[in-house]
Amino acid sequence: MPSTILIVDDDPHIRQLLVFAFGKAGLDTIEAADGEQALEQIARAAPDLVILDINMPRMDGLEVCRRLRAHNEVPIFFLSSRDDEIDRVLGIELGGDDYVVKPFSPREVVARSMAILRRTVARAPVVDAIGTMRHGMLSLDTESWSAHWQGRGVALTVTEFTILRTLLAMPTRIFSRDQIIDRFRGPGFALTDRTVDSHIRNLRRKFAEVGGGDIIETRAGVGYRLGGCSGTATSPGP
Repeated sequence: MPSTILIVDDDPHIRQLLVFAFGKAGLDTIEAADGEQALEQIARAAPDLVILDINMPRMDGLEVCRRLRAHNEVPIFFLSSRDDEIDRVLGIELGGDDYVVKPFSPREVVARSMAILRRTVARAPVVDAIGTMRHGMLSLDTESWSAHWQGRGVALTVTEFTILRTLLAMPTRIFSRDQIIDRFRGPGFALTDRTVDSHIRNLRRKFAEVGGGDIIETRAGVGYRLGGCSGTATSPGP
């Protein structure tokens, strides 16, 4: 059955554009004009993805996301009316999966939404009986703290391994630098935004050497998420 997309925006013209674009892609859509209607639609229809405007009257998109994430993991794609890094980062930290800034291309929103839906099918990493996490060609052994790409060992530091394990645990989620830093506690861990970027560069370099050019994706101004791990693309640098 086709996926169902909930489009939430107080501008009926934007809703109409997206309904048409998703319809052409063979996806079903439902609509909501504000945050309260969105929560009602989600409870009633259980959509597969929510396209959610941040700036709306009565209840904005950030509050809708905050309430949803208390009990629901439906993917959320934010629409932002201004190129404001604070809005983008806050949306991701609340649990958003992606974002786009208005004005946007409906075709781009559909393409990114399809990518989220594909990732959602494999949302949780495969974990075998001995505690190995797998995603595409990547595998992490959480007992021995070892990493492999297509069975070939990749030597990682403790910090690099922890960053990669964080991303692998939720492969559809974008992590801000602060969220990555929050995963580290205790003596010996003194991470900053700049050092997170440095560790990401090292991870990309090490996996690129064994064919893993798509190990980590960057979302400019927001953070990082696990790449496709198929070995078919080269990820952009931080």
